[in-house]
Amino acid sequence: MTAKQISIFLENKPGKLSEFTKVLEQNNINMRALSLAEAEDFGILRLIVDDSYKAACVLKENSYIFSITPVLAVGIPDRPGSLVKVLDLLGDNGVNLEYTYAFTTRKKDMAYMIFRVTDNEKAIEVLTKNGIQPICQSELSKLFE
Repeated sequence: MTAKQISIFLENKPGKLSEFTKVLEQNNINMRALSLAEAEDFGILRLIVDDSYKAACVLKENSYIFSITPVLAVGIPDRPGSLVKVLDLLGDNGVNLEYTYAFTTRKKDMAYMIFRVTDNEKAIEVLTKNGIQPICQSELSKLFE
């Protein structure tokens, strides 16, 4: 019940993100979620894409340094307090959150989050027991159809 996040190391220079996205465009790879964290010399671009295998092949062919990490994709009601509920469930059950970011879909009244946690299995168990079902990679792709 995880999604595949691709983390790419990009040089922190003008035009590098544009250059990277052109590689995706030229290979017909669609970004579904994106987060960019910068440091002085390099940034870490975190992506969820429509075809992680194809993206990994293209990145390797183009000499990008990257890794693939299993993350949780979770749909929550789009109303105040929904994120608090998820965060409290994770924290109260000893699951540490390393980072999170959001993405949108065409589905109305739902908000979608990516969670990188220290223990995916425990987080999945906690969330599922409380009626929150993480979305697997194939289900994630269907959200955009």
